[in-house]
Amino acid sequence: MALPQIEGYIVAEKLGSGSYATVYKAYRKNGPRAVVAIKCVQKAKLSTVTIENLLTEISLLKKLKHPNIVEMKDFFWDDKYIHIVMDFCAGGDLSNLIKQKRRLPEKTCKRFLQQLASALQYIRSQNVCHMDLKPQNLLLTSRTNPVLKMADFGFAQPMKSSEHSSSLRGSPLYMAPEILLTKSYDAKVDLWSVGVILYECLFGRAPYSSGSLDELLDKIKTHAAIDIPSGCHVSAVGQDLLTRLLQHDPTVRIDFPEFFAHPFLDLQHAPDEDSLEKATKLASEAVQADQEQNHLLAIKLYEQSLLFLKPLFEAECDPSKKSGLQVTINQYKRRICELKQLTGGSAAAATLLRNADGSFEELVRLSVSTPELHSALQIGAVAEQYECERNFTLALERYQACLAILIAHLSREVKGSRRQHLLHLQVKKWLKRAEVVKAMLDMPEDELSALDLKDNCWMQ
Repeated sequence: MALPQIEGYIVAEKLGSGSYATVYKAYRKNGPRAVVAIKCVQKAKLSTVTIENLLTEISLLKKLKHPNIVEMKDFFWDDKYIHIVMDFCAGGDLSNLIKQKRRLPEKTCKRFLQQLASALQYIRSQNVCHMDLKPQNLLLTSRTNPVLKMADFGFAQPMKSSEHSSSLRGSPLYMAPEILLTKSYDAKVDLWSVGVILYECLFGRAPYSSGSLDELLDKIKTHAAIDIPSGCHVSAVGQDLLTRLLQHDPTVRIDFPEFFAHPFLDLQHAPDEDSLEKATKLASEAVQADQEQNHLLAIKLYEQSLLFLKPLFEAECDPSKKSGLQVTINQYKRRICELKQLTGGSAAAATLLRNADGSFEELVRLSVSTPELHSALQIGAVAEQYECERNFTLALERYQACLAILIAHLSREVKGSRRQHLLHLQVKKWLKRAEVVKAMLDMPEDELSALDLKDNCWMQ
């Protein structure tokens, strides 16, 4: 079939098609030869509902500007078609990637979820509910180290957090139960969809995958249990987020502020255009503290800088920039180890660092009345000691054991309480430490030796 003629563009290939629209890859004829995607909508096939959806999509894409949302660059029409010119995403959609890989590593899932959450946080700030989040509507910018972009706002609608709606919108496999069962819902339906997407990324299928619509509806109506497939390892913090997203009762489901603050996402340190500036500022303050021989503060500031640099390094595509970031990261790590030696050895360094602001002791005191929580904190303290002694295998085991308990308790803590706040901070801290210890276990012995760790703690 011949490719269409679109004024101002050279159409290269067909990317996909639906019931009333076809998407093409194209190049601008004039100016920079930028590649774009053009959605060509046949006017003759438009019903009243599809016209409304299309107008909604155009209206929203005109005003929504975010690095993780597909940008509409232009739209125009002729006697037969409406043309919407958008970003071209060379990596296809997330659904195809899942089919190719069967399941994605948790690290990759976390990166994509950070990007999806960033886009979701932005549209919530605009009081927009997407209503049709699914892997097919999440596009990837490239095949190597892709950036995820939210797309297809045809079912989206303005909705404040306090507002409810009753219209049937979305795709059944990713649709929140309350849409189908009660016909009354709020913006938290998007969070259920995020949970289904995360589940599918981790395990290769949606939690309620079914052979027919009737089977799917029966699972939803009966609140069929959602289980973690056997043989699949997911971190405790990842399981916690997944469980809290996939709550059938929207009043029990995690809310947006809790989701955006969840330690699995760690949105605060997600790589963006300001990450390098933030890392550099913290490193400058660390150098100043180092020069003033305030070793404890210098360690803390170097570590905070690394929290921004590590995700930036993982997301960087330019080999030269990536190499430069690696050099900087290694320099900071070495200096942290040297400073810890100056603080008086492994056990003293662990104690000093954990107690630098007194929050750990306060949390321990607040947990005396909860034996399981109190014991888990002691296990975490032991994990720190093993880490300082470079016994990384035992350190990781202890971190994982204490985090499984702490994260479960965190979900049950009274919101806004002092203990909840301190527990949240401690969980984030030990999650980072566990990630670093795991990285140490994966590091070749010659690289590990080159870091000259001796008896010092390996911090983030």
